[in-house]
Amino acid sequence: MYPDHPVSASNGGEVDIAAERMRPLSPAEREWKEIVYQKLLKAVDLTMLAKTHSRDAYKRIREVCEGLLAEQRVPLSVISRQRVVNSIADEVLGLGPLESLMSDKDITDILVNGPNSVYIERHGKLEKTEIVFNSETHLMNIIDRIVTGVGRRIDESSPMVDARLKDGSRVNAVIPPLALDGAALSIRRFDPERLGIPDLVKSGTFNEDLVLVMSAMVRARLNILISGGTGSGKTTLLNLMSSFVPDDERIVTVEDSAELQLQQPHVVRLETRPPNIEGQGKVDQRDLVRNCLRMRPDRIVLGEVRGGEALDMLQAMNTGHDGSLTTIHANSPRDALIRVENLVSMSGALFPIHALRRQITAAINVVIHIERMLDGHRRVVSVVEVNDMEGDIITLSEIFAFKRQGVDKAGRVIGSIEPTGIVPSFMKRLAERGVELPLNVFNLNRP
Repeated sequence: MYPDHPVSASNGGEVDIAAERMRPLSPAEREWKEIVYQKLLKAVDLTMLAKTHSRDAYKRIREVCEGLLAEQRVPLSVISRQRVVNSIADEVLGLGPLESLMSDKDITDILVNGPNSVYIERHGKLEKTEIVFNSETHLMNIIDRIVTGVGRRIDESSPMVDARLKDGSRVNAVIPPLALDGAALSIRRFDPERLGIPDLVKSGTFNEDLVLVMSAMVRARLNILISGGTGSGKTTLLNLMSSFVPDDERIVTVEDSAELQLQQPHVVRLETRPPNIEGQGKVDQRDLVRNCLRMRPDRIVLGEVRGGEALDMLQAMNTGHDGSLTTIHANSPRDALIRVENLVSMSGALFPIHALRRQITAAINVVIHIERMLDGHRRVVSVVEVNDMEGDIITLSEIFAFKRQGVDKAGRVIGSIEPTGIVPSFMKRLAERGVELPLNVFNLNRP
C-alpha cells in the first residue's frame, strides 16, 4: 500500500523491505503473524480503523503490531519482524499477498490462477512469483474484498465480475463452479504516469516521422481505427493520439472500463454500467454511443469497439462526426475491418455485404496496427490507408510497415517502422484542412 524504507540488516547493510515483501513468509513468520493478528483483533477496532484515512490506519496498524511483537519478545530478526508487520497491515487494509505487487510500478498485470499460482507481467514478459495464499478461502476473501469495494458481489449465482478499482486498474474475477481449478483473478494495472512521445520513440514503439504523420491525421480529422491483440498497447496509443486533438474541441469518450487520460479542457467521460443484483439497470457501450451523439461532440473517442456499437460508430463517422478514434482486437489491419463487419452483425442490422463494406470504407480512413512482440516490447507494425472498393473487396494501401532485421543476443527484436514509399491519398485532405506534412516522411530512400 505504501513503500517501506530500507532498514539496517545485521551485517550493517540495508535491505529493501518492499522487495522482502515479495517473498513468502517463513513458517516461523507465519506462526507469529497469526499470534499477533489475533491479539490485534482484541486491541483495535479494525472496523472503525478501516473508515479512517488509509495512511493513518496503516500507520496505526504498524505501531500496534510492533508494540505487540516487542511485548512478546519474539525471537525474530528486525527484517522478519518488519515482514510480519507489513503482512498483517496488508491483510487488514489492503489486498493481502497481492499488496506488494500493487505497489510495484513496473508490474502491468497480476494474474492469480488459484491460491498457489500467481504470475505477473513485467516489461512485457510473464514471470511466476513466489507469492501464495494460505488457502482457497484466503483467496476468496481477498476477491470478495475487491469486488465489494467497488459495489459488486461475487458468489455462485454471480460467479464472474469485471470492474474497475478506485485507482483505475481493471479487475476480472471468476470463481467456481466456472473456474475449475480454483478462483482466478486478473488485475490490469493502471499507470497514472502516462508514457509520452519521447518515451515511446525511445522504446521503439514508433519513430519521429510516424509521430508527425499521426499528429497530422488527427488534426485533419481522419477517422482512425487502432488494432492489436490483448495487451499490445492499443489504449496507450489511443491516449497518445488523442493528445493531438486541439484544445478548443469538445471530446466525448465512451469506455467499458475508464482508462483514457485525455488532457484537453473540454472532455466528457462516459462509462458503461453493469446490471444490479436484480439484473436491472445495465447500460452498455451501444447505449452510450447513441446518447453521446446528442451531446454535440466534436470528437468521439470509443475506448474499444466490441459489439453492436460498431454500427452506431460507423454511422457517426459517416454523419459529420469525423475525427473519431477507437480500438479493436484483431491480428492485422485487414482482420480489423473483417471484425468490424462481424460486430455490426451483432447489432441485429442486416446489410448486403457490399453495402456494409461500402459504409466501412466511407467511415474509416486509417488503420494503425500495434503488436506486442516476442521480446515483450510493443511496436506499431503497420499503418494502412483504407482506399476504396474493387468489387466486394476493400482495397488498402500500407504506408508504413515494420521491417524486421532479426533478434539480438538478449532476445530483443531488431527492426523499425519505415515508410513503404506510398504517398497516401489523404494528403489532399490534409492540404484542404491547412495541415502541413512534409512529403519526405513517406520517402523510402531518403537519407
